[in-house]
Parts: sequence; structure tokens; C-alpha cells
Amino acid sequence: MDLQNIGAGNKDDAFYRYKMPRMITKIEGRGNGIKTNVVNMVDIAKALSRPASYTTKFFGCELGAQSKFDEKTGTSHVNGAHDTAKLASLLEIFIKKYVQCYGCGNPETEILFTKSQMIQLKCAACGFISDVDMRDKLTTFILKNPPEQKKGSKDKKAMRRAEKERLKEGEMADEERKKHKKEATAKKKGSSNNLKNGASKISKKKANVSDEERSPSGSQADENEPEAENGSDDDVQWQTDTSMAAAQQRIEEQLNSVTAGMVMLSTSEEKPKSEIKERPESNGYESNNSRDTLVNEIKEGLKRSSSSGQVKSLLGSLSGSNDEIFDAFFEALFDGVGKGFSKEVIKKKNYLAALTHEEEGTQPSLLHAIESFCGRASPEAVKEVALVLKALYDNDILEEEFILEWYKKGSNSHNTGSQIWKNVKPFVEWLQSAESETE
Repeated sequence: MDLQNIGAGNKDDAFYRYKMPRMITKIEGRGNGIKTNVVNMVDIAKALSRPASYTTKFFGCELGAQSKFDEKTGTSHVNGAHDTAKLASLLEIFIKKYVQCYGCGNPETEILFTKSQMIQLKCAACGFISDVDMRDKLTTFILKNPPEQKKGSKDKKAMRRAEKERLKEGEMADEERKKHKKEATAKKKGSSNNLKNGASKISKKKANVSDEERSPSGSQADENEPEAENGSDDDVQWQTDTSMAAAQQRIEEQLNSVTAGMVMLSTSEEKPKSEIKERPESNGYESNNSRDTLVNEIKEGLKRSSSSGQVKSLLGSLSGSNDEIFDAFFEALFDGVGKGFSKEVIKKKNYLAALTHEEEGTQPSLLHAIESFCGRASPEAVKEVALVLKALYDNDILEEEFILEWYKKGSNSHNTGSQIWKNVKPFVEWLQSAESETE
């Protein structure tokens, strides 16, 4: 079955997880009885989590023609001969009005009815509630034919389960590789230790042999020494030169040795002092590189950086901890941003991806930077923090486990009534419900 991404704005995203079948139509009949049959309307409606009667009725309202969906046979007919491209464009309008969230664009929404008979779309991802325009003709049909209650969301979560299984398999493969590497290194260490032990044994044997070879000569020398001493005492005459010139020479030699020792002592004592004077003072990160100067340095660097490699080299040249660098980097990217914070994050997602690409311990630092930024940002930016997390999660920049751990620590250690945790809570609940369904 040929699939396509749900929503015209996501058609170029190769990794988009929400998909639906491409529309297939067939012209039936002749003359006044000619009709267009949407062959796979049931499959399309199932992917959109909407009744097939809704889409069929929407085609009839937009084209000004009679339309009918047969519940028993599952056939969808629209009077008249209509091109597939025309019906597909009308289906995109239906998705935008009655399927996608007006806040984050996620198609995982549920139709709700208010007490005043108004239709709303509740997003399961960000918690945003969208108000449907009641001037549309289809709204009266939806009110008369409400959708059935959802029994489960297994079909919607199929892509999520497949992705999690793929990640688990990758983790298992990584663990096996690590085990093989450890075994290989242990074998190498064992062989190297054996070689060292063998070499030490050989060296000891050589030392013993050399001692044995020396011992006869040494014993002979010891035996010959008394004879030499006995014979040399009679031949050697010991005497000391007592002349004035010899005495003067001995005095000068003694003075020279004493002064040389004094000079060496003075230089050895003075050398550390000179090194201490010449050594530059090293103040910490807080004195030399304050947060404001770091933000300005990153802003200047981003003007010259156009690729992820240049951004990584820029980050590598900065001094400070991961939290300090990420905090300054996030503020440099979104300084002064208020309303439209989530859209700016989507525009600059490549910069944030360069921060966390294949680096351990960077995702918690990015979440810490988001939390710090929301603490200083305007209330309009804090309102969109759930949309920001959703965008980073969909683009594989932030993973589910790090988001849940960050929320758990933050909501427990901070004031639970803080606005940032209130806004993040619907998104976290959506992640937890998806995780429980997968388990």
C-alpha cells in the first residue's frame, strides 16, 4: 500500500510518523448516473481516526453534489466525475479543519462537544483545545452523527511501538559490542601480562647466570688482593707537599667549592620565586568569562557559523560546564523571543540538533537551558513550552526518558504550582500514556 504523510505541510518529511494511504478513485456509470467511487475511503478514514461518512459528506458539501457512504459495504460515492487530485486537495482541507491540532499541527486529536453544541478538537500531544468554525456545513452533520468512543489507540501508536522496538534492538546490539570489546581487551591484557612475566623470568635467569659467571673472578680477585696489599706497602711512599705554593692552591680550591655551593643554593631558592612572579594569574570562569560575555561571544560566533560542524567547533572553543554553555547558547539563539517561541525553535532546530548530536549528557543540559530560559522569558514564551518540547521530541532532538526524568525532578524539587510545570504536564501525560500502552 502506497502511503503518504498526513498533512500537506509534512509531505517532505521522510521521518514523519503519521501516515495514511494515497487516495484511489474510480469513475462508475454513465450520463446522469455517473459517480466517483473513493475505493479506499475506509482505510483513509481509519488512518485519520475519523468516520468515513465525515469525509464523504465533506466532499459532497464542497462540490455541491450528493454523496453517500454505505456502512454495510464500505463504499463511498460522490455524484459526478471528479479527478483524484481534486478530491485529494479537498481531503487536505478536511484534515486541516477537522483532524490537525491548531496549535502544534499533530493529527492525534479527539472530537469533543461542548454544552452549547460547539465542536472542539483536543490534542493528545500538547493538550491544546481547538475551536472548529461552526459556519461550515459539515458541522451540522457531525453534531447529528457523533463519532464512536475510542476503544484504543493501537493503530495510532504502531509507528511509535516500531520505533521503540528498533531503539531497544539497537541498545542490545551496542551492549553486545561492548561485551565483545571488553573480552578482547581482557585477552590482550592477559597476553601482555604473560609476556611481561616471561620477560621478567628470563631477565632473572640472566641475572643469576651473570652473578655466577662473575663469582669465580671475584673470588680470584679477593684472593689476590692481600698479596697486592702486602707487596705495595713496601714500594709506595706517602708524602705531603708542604710548600707555600701548594698550600695556597689547596686554599683556593676549597674557596671555589664553597662559593660554587653558595651560588647553586641561591639560584635554587630564587628560581621558584621568579616562576611565581612570571606565572599569570588564573581566575575562574566566573571572573574572566561571565555569562553576558559568553552570550555575546556565541552570538558573534553564530554569525560566522552556517553548518552544524562549525557550531560544534564553536561550542568546543568555549570554556565552562555543559549547563553554562547550553544556557548561554539557548539565550543567544532566542534572546527577546516571546510569542511564537515554538516557531522560532522549529526554525533553528538544526542548531539545537548540533548541540545534542551523539553526545552523552547533553539532553539534560538542553532541558536545563529551556527551564532557565522560561524562568527569564515573557509569559507568552512560557505558554508555548509544551509545543517546544513536542517539536524537539518529533525531530529526535530530545528523547522521552530524559523529558520524563527532567519533569519528575523539576516538579518534585520546585513549586508544583509553577507555570512552566503546569504547561508541560499535558505533554508529559501524553508521553506516559503512550509508554504504558506500548508496555
